[in-house]
Amino acid sequence: MKRTTFIAAAALLLGVVTSGQAHAETHPTCGPVTQIGKTAYIKKDRNTTWASVKQFVGCNRNYAYIYVWDSAMSSGLRFTPKIVIEKWGGPDHHEPYGFAGGKTGASRQQELWSGAGDTVNECTSAHGELIVGGSTHQVSTDIRC
Repeated sequence: MKRTTFIAAAALLLGVVTSGQAHAETHPTCGPVTQIGKTAYIKKDRNTTWASVKQFVGCNRNYAYIYVWDSAMSSGLRFTPKIVIEKWGGPDHHEPYGFAGGKTGASRQQELWSGAGDTVNECTSAHGELIVGGSTHQVSTDIRC
């Protein structure tokens, strides 16, 4: 009985210690990748989130990712997702100097990965867009160097 209690306590402590770390996700061609930086959100308004945008590293490459939330999918919203890796000269720069791995999804595509960016030694962010009618809703993640 004491051993079970110890194992449970150790598992709980391990969960508390590691909970701030990014979790690995699976890329379609690279396998497990690890999120870098914070998730950014495309919002219709302050109360309605349409999509999440993330940046990942794996297989010695960077990837950008956009996921359209189920609530937006079930609303019948007509949209086209776009995703790209932005290249920055540094964390304090105001404009990216280049892009890598850009892709445009199909109409109402729920998730989209960018192409691989050979950018692991550069400052990068993920930039996602939802084109809805004549409007473009966009967001970028934080810059990671």
